[in-house]
Amino acid sequence: MLGIAPRRVDGPASLFLPTAPSHDARASLSICIPARNEAENLKRLLPTLRAQDYPTFEIIVWDDGSDDDTWKVLNTVDDPRLTPLQGADPPPDWVGKVHALYQCTRRASGDCYLFLDADAELLRPDALRHLVARHTGPSTSVSSGFPHLTGAALLLVSLVPHALLRSLPWALVARTQAPSLSALNGQCWLIDSGVYHTHEPHATVKDAVLEDVAIGHYLKRQGHAPTLLDVQDLVAVHMYDAFGTAWRGFRKNAYLLLGGTVPRFLLMYSGFVLTWLVAPLLSLWFLVSLYGLKLVTDRASGMPVYVTLFAPISYLLGLALQLDSAIHHWIGQVTWKGRSVPSSARTVSPPENADTDAPRPEG
Repeated sequence: MLGIAPRRVDGPASLFLPTAPSHDARASLSICIPARNEAENLKRLLPTLRAQDYPTFEIIVWDDGSDDDTWKVLNTVDDPRLTPLQGADPPPDWVGKVHALYQCTRRASGDCYLFLDADAELLRPDALRHLVARHTGPSTSVSSGFPHLTGAALLLVSLVPHALLRSLPWALVARTQAPSLSALNGQCWLIDSGVYHTHEPHATVKDAVLEDVAIGHYLKRQGHAPTLLDVQDLVAVHMYDAFGTAWRGFRKNAYLLLGGTVPRFLLMYSGFVLTWLVAPLLSLWFLVSLYGLKLVTDRASGMPVYVTLFAPISYLLGLALQLDSAIHHWIGQVTWKGRSVPSSARTVSPPENADTDAPRPEG
């Protein structure tokens, strides 16, 4: 899901590079949040946003056709900084989350935009100040947060930072123009508003299921390579409440992450089977090396010790999930939050001459 040049700030992950300490930032901030059936998550997130000591910020939440109490929760909050917006289904050629965030940016007025998932929460009252300060720099216009991951199914969830921290040749990310060596974490990322509206990334990748990966590739192609910030001390993301929900959530993405076509999937899946299953059975040293790699990434991402101890189970679950995702995409039965996930939608990079026509703001 991720592939970004890492920059260490204050967190425990020794894989990140040191930078200068955070300082107060003065840019006005627009926080854009997509919300479909997120009533319970918003009850956790909104109080942590309202408690922030950042001087100038607004919160824009787009209720993406929810059928729970999302709209009710938004309208019980009496805060002039909050702008709740409501829409129905997205246009036929748009993915729901992408459309929701695009609509938020039509109302945003800040110097900087923070895109935040509804299942996130800020861990301290000065979190926004530090987020913006860490983002601000002479060569940084786009940055993405590496948050602390919590919730159920950590044996599965731990594979997300594991993939991030082991998947790219970090020394080449900032030194190469290849768009494939870049991505975003859609859970938490920032962009200067001028850069956003120059390139309109959400309109460009409007049909991308993996919109964060596609946006990262697109922005790097435009000369704005995202930088990864360690924000585990500032932001937590409660990804899933139950194992079944986690499985269904990853099911919609896993096949697409492995190429999204039968030949690419079979090639990449074969590699994972050889690496995670066959080689450890044939070589004790290979098993030890897999444990060591998982230990490093689990420590960097703050995972509990038991997650590392049961690393072989994580790998086996990952293999089963990838296959299950492929089968469900092949038979067209992938759904999420009551909507079908189209296997034919763009999964990674937009074409060079992407059509950025977008719907007019609603509401």
